[in-house]
Amino acid sequence: MDAGRRANGQPDAAINVLGELEVRLDGGRLPCGHARQRSVLAALAVDADRVVSVDGLIDRVWGERPPRRARSVLRTYLAHLRQALRPTGVTIVRRDTGYVLAADPETVDLRRFHRLVGSARGTADPHAALALVEDALELWRGEPLAELDTAWAREVRERLRQDHLAARTDRVDLALRCGQHRELVAELTTRTAAHPLDERSAGQLMLALYRDGRQADALEHYRRTRQRLVEELGADPGPGLQGLHQRILTADSSLAGALPPAEDATGPAGAPRQLPAAPAPFVGRHDELDRLDETLRSDPATTVVIGAIAGAGGIGKTWLALHWAHRNADRFPDGQLFVDLRGFSPDGHPMDPAVAVRGFLDALGVDPGRIPVDQHAQAARLRGLMADKRMLLVLDNAADAAQVTPLLPGSDTCTVLVTSRNRLPGLITGQGARHFALHSLDDAEARALLASRLGAARVEAEPAAVGELLRLCGGFPLALSIIAGRVHTNPHLPLNAIAEELRDSGLDALDDGDPAASLPAVLSWSRRALTPDQATTFALLGTAPGPDIGLPAAASLVGLPLNDTRTVLRGLEQASLIGQDVNGRYRMHDLIRRHSTEIAHQELAEEIREAALRRVLDFYVHTAHGADRLLDTHRAFIPLDLPAPGTHLQPLPDSRAAMAWFDLEHTNLLAVHHTAVTRGLHDAVWRLAWTLRTFHHRRGHRHDDLAVWLAAADAAAHLPDATTRVRVHRFLGRAYNALGRSEEATEHLHRALSLAEHHHEPAEQAQTHRMIAQALCRRGDDREALDHATRAQRLFREVGQPVWEAGALNAVGWYLAHLGDLDAARAHCQAALALLRQHHSVEGEASVLDSLGHIYHRTGDHQRAVDHYLQAVALFRVLGATADSADTLARLGNPYTALGLHDEARAVWREALELYRAQGRDRNAEQVQRQLDALDSSESSDPRGQWLRPVTRAKRSTGGDAGSARPLRGRGA
Repeated sequence: MDAGRRANGQPDAAINVLGELEVRLDGGRLPCGHARQRSVLAALAVDADRVVSVDGLIDRVWGERPPRRARSVLRTYLAHLRQALRPTGVTIVRRDTGYVLAADPETVDLRRFHRLVGSARGTADPHAALALVEDALELWRGEPLAELDTAWAREVRERLRQDHLAARTDRVDLALRCGQHRELVAELTTRTAAHPLDERSAGQLMLALYRDGRQADALEHYRRTRQRLVEELGADPGPGLQGLHQRILTADSSLAGALPPAEDATGPAGAPRQLPAAPAPFVGRHDELDRLDETLRSDPATTVVIGAIAGAGGIGKTWLALHWAHRNADRFPDGQLFVDLRGFSPDGHPMDPAVAVRGFLDALGVDPGRIPVDQHAQAARLRGLMADKRMLLVLDNAADAAQVTPLLPGSDTCTVLVTSRNRLPGLITGQGARHFALHSLDDAEARALLASRLGAARVEAEPAAVGELLRLCGGFPLALSIIAGRVHTNPHLPLNAIAEELRDSGLDALDDGDPAASLPAVLSWSRRALTPDQATTFALLGTAPGPDIGLPAAASLVGLPLNDTRTVLRGLEQASLIGQDVNGRYRMHDLIRRHSTEIAHQELAEEIREAALRRVLDFYVHTAHGADRLLDTHRAFIPLDLPAPGTHLQPLPDSRAAMAWFDLEHTNLLAVHHTAVTRGLHDAVWRLAWTLRTFHHRRGHRHDDLAVWLAAADAAAHLPDATTRVRVHRFLGRAYNALGRSEEATEHLHRALSLAEHHHEPAEQAQTHRMIAQALCRRGDDREALDHATRAQRLFREVGQPVWEAGALNAVGWYLAHLGDLDAARAHCQAALALLRQHHSVEGEASVLDSLGHIYHRTGDHQRAVDHYLQAVALFRVLGATADSADTLARLGNPYTALGLHDEARAVWREALELYRAQGRDRNAEQVQRQLDALDSSESSDPRGQWLRPVTRAKRSTGGDAGSARPLRGRGA
C-alpha cells in the first residue's frame, strides 16, 4: 500500500490549502508551526511535486522584505516541516535548484480539485461529470490559505477564486443537462436578483423555468431582464439570450435536451493558432533547440526565458522561439498564443500587460461583452480558460518580469516562451524559469544562412566578399537577413559593392553590443528597394507618436486611402521592415524605427512631415472626442476644427467599443499629447486632455490625468477663449483633489470660479461649485460643501441641465447625510434617482445608488444598503468605472459586517483593496486593510460583532465610510 493511502485508495494523510492551511492524518490535525513556517509549507504544497527554487520560496514567504539570513532561516523551517510531516509519508526533497514537496497526487486537496474538474470537463456523460464537479467543490472549506496574508498568498487566492467560480458555473450547466432544473430555480433566482444584468445567469434561469413547465415565467423573466438592460444600459440582450427567448417562445423541442451552447460566453470553436509564420530559412542554433526540447521533456509545465547577450536586439531571439514553437506545435493541441510586448521601444512605453491579456481573451473566443472590466479579473479569466489546457504562449520582447507575470497561466499543462533583452531574474527566481543566452552565429552558421538565402552558387562565386560581409556583420542574423533581402531585390549588384558600403559606413555599434544605432547603412538598402509610396510611408512611420499604429491612424499619417495604405503596409511587412500583431496593429523593431525617424528628418521636406503630423493628431483628437461622447453623452460639447484633408477617423459603434479603443490607444494618446505639448499646439493639448477625462476617471488613471491637465493649463494661457480657461482650471483643480493635494486644488478651483463669474458663465459656475464642494468634503468641511452643492443645483436648474441638476441633488444628499440629516438626504437622493432614470444617465444612477447605500447603512437598514450598493457596483462595472467600483465595494463591506456576513464583507474589501493597489491609491488601500484587520481581530475576540459600533462611530467622526470622504463622483463636464 502506498504511503499516505488507505486500503480503499482514499488518502489518510492530507495537506489542505482550499481553506485554512492544514495537515491531517487519520482524521486528526497535525501541528505545522507558526505562520512563517506554514507559509513555507503552503509555498511548496501549491506546487506539489514541482521544484520551487530557493529564491522563489523566499519571495513567496517574505516578499520584498526577506530577513538578512533568509536562506538559513528557510533551512530551519524546512527541517521542522520534515519532522512534522514524517508520519504522513510526505517528504520535502532537496533538488539542484530548490525544493519539492513529494506527495501522492491525492494528498493535496488542490491537486484533487484540479484533477476532478479536469476529468469532469473531459467526461461525455453529464451525470458522471456533475458528480465529479460536485466532489471537487466539496473540497473547498473556505478562502484558500485563509490565514496567510502575503502578496503571493493573495495572488494565489485570487487565481483559485476564479477556478472555483468556473467550476460552479460548470456545475449549473451540468445540472441543467441532468434534468435538475427544478432544484436550480431557487439558486438561480437568487443569483439573477443579485446580478440582474448577467445575461448568462438569466438564460440559465429561463431554461430551468421552461423545463419545469413554467414557460410563462421564463418569458416574463426575459421581459424583465430586457427591460432592465434597455433602461440601465440602453441595449437589448445579446444574441444568445435573444435566441433562447425565441426558442422558448416557440416551444423548441430541442430545449428539453442539453443546454444550448453559451454563445454569450465563448466564441467560435477551434484552438487559437497565433504564431507568426515560421522563419525560413532557419540555420544553426542546434544546441539551443536541443536544450529547449530537453526542457519540455523534463518539465513540460515550465516557463522558458530566451535571453540575449548584453540585451542586444536582432540577435535572433524571436527567430529561435518561433522556429521551436512551430516544430513543436503538435505538442500543444489546445492552441498557441503570441504577443509582442514592446519591452524595448524607442519611446520607452512597453505594452501594458492588460492589453496583452485582452488580446489573448479575444483570441480564445471570449465574447467582449463577457470580458470583466477589472484588469485583475481579466487575467484571472485568462488563467481559467487555460486551466488544464495544453497550450503554448510565446511572449516576445518583454521588458521585465512584472510585465510577464500577469500573462502566465496557472495550469501546469502550459508552456511559456519569453524573449527579452534582459535576463528577467525575477521570472527566473520567482517562477523557476530557465534561462537561455543567445550568442551571435558562428562563421559556419552565418555562411549557411547567407547560402540558404542567396543560393550556394552565389556564395561560392564571391568568397572574398562573403568573408568580408561575415566579418562586418559579426554573425548578427538581422544584418545578414537584410543583406540577403538587398541582394534579392538587386540581383545584379555585386556582393563586394555591399561589403564596400558596409565597410565605409561601419558597423562598430554592432560589434560593441550597442543596439541603439547599429544598422542604419544596412537598413538603407532595404529602403532603396521600396516604391515611392512605401519609402515615404516607412519614413513617416518613424515620426508617428506612440509605440504602434493602427490602419486608420497610419492612413491618416501618410494621407493615402485606407486600401492603398493597407497595400503599402503589406509591402513593408514583406520587406521585414514592420510587423503586424494580433490586433492588426503595425509596429517596427526598435532599430528600424530609429532609422526611419532619421530618414524622415533627412529626406522628407518639413512641410510633408508637418502635414503628416497634423493629420495623425487630428485622427487621435477627433476619434478620442467621438469615443468620449459615447462614454458620456451628457458631457458638455466642445467644438473641434475640421480634420485635415486625408484624415481617416475611426468609427466606434458603442460605449464598449469606445472604452476598448481608449484602453488600446491610451499609450499612444499620451504620446500624442506630449507631441502636441512640445510643438506648442495649444488647442490640441487642451482638447486631448478634455477627451481623456472620462476614461481617466473611470479607469483610475489619476496621475496621467493630472499630467495632461497641467499641460492644458499652460496651453490655455495662450488661448483667447475664457470658457476654455475656466474648464482647464476646474479640471486641474479636480485632478489635484483626486490626489489629495487640497491646496493646489483649492487655488485652481477658485480661479475657475472667479473666471466663470467674471465672464457670466452660469453653467460653468455650476460645474465649478460642484467640484469645490467635492474638495471641501474631502477636507471634512461638509457644511460649506453643502452650500456650494446647493448653489450648483440652483444654477443647473436655471440653465436647464436636468442631468447635472440631479448630480447636484445627489451631492446635496450626500453632504446632508454627513451632517446627520438622513431623512432629507434620502429625499434628495431619491429625487435625483428619478430624474436620472428619466434622462437615462447610467453613471449618474450608479452614483445615487451608492449614496443611498451609504444613507441606508447610516439609518440601520443594512439589507437595503447592501441592495443599493450591489446595484451601484453592477452599473459601475458595466461602465468600466473601476475607480468608482473600488469606492463602492469599500463601503459595501460595512453593511455586510453589520448583518454579520463577515465572509461577504471580507470578499468585497479584498476586491476593493486589490483595485486600490492597482490604481496606486495607497491611502484608501491602507484604510481598507485596517478594516480587514479589525474584522479578523473581532472574529477571534468578539464573535458576536460588537466591535462594529465603535468603528461606525469612528467613521462618522471622520466623514464617511471606507473609500475616502467621497469619491470624485461621476462624469466631468
